[in-house]
Amino acid sequence: MPGATAAMLRLLLLRHAKSDWGQPGLSDFQRPLNERGRQAAPEVGAHMARHGLQPARILCSSAQRTRETLAALLPAFTGEADIHVTRALYDQSEFGYLGLIRSLGGAARSLLVVGHNPATQDTALSLIGAGNPALREAIGAKYPTAALAVIDFDASAWSAVEPGSGRVVAYCLPRHLSGTSSLSALPEAANDGVPATDR
Repeated sequence: MPGATAAMLRLLLLRHAKSDWGQPGLSDFQRPLNERGRQAAPEVGAHMARHGLQPARILCSSAQRTRETLAALLPAFTGEADIHVTRALYDQSEFGYLGLIRSLGGAARSLLVVGHNPATQDTALSLIGAGNPALREAIGAKYPTAALAVIDFDASAWSAVEPGSGRVVAYCLPRHLSGTSSLSALPEAANDGVPATDR
């Protein structure tokens, strides 16, 4: 992890890419990505790869749209990642994910969670206690599909992570990816000014 110390954990919270509502008869769990989602997901993966955001462990909801999002990310990553697909991230989508992060994070120093809203947004907001206030404000305003928050913790185990103990490092919105070289893919005013190599 760029800029991370031996006692630091990095959480990557990704909401699934945009899904297709146009197929009658499919349950919410079965909805696939639409064309926009299939385009955005690999762009997010490429952005993550450019900035060294390679997760050691991945927790992914077993819903169709989250699994398709993850499949589109994986070609951008190098090295191995321990992937855990779980229905719990779907079932907990109306609540926070902290309990799942604590119990399923394992020994990974960097953890990617591919989930749903409102849980992804609520989890990010509950964990952030430091960092650029503009990034937290942007997360609180909207957490669209394929948005990614990067949060660091001065902790040695996921089981020790507490609400308010994280430092927001970046927030990436797909629509801004092509116009920035910054880790935070937001309008420039919301970037935290820290070079990607220092993260």
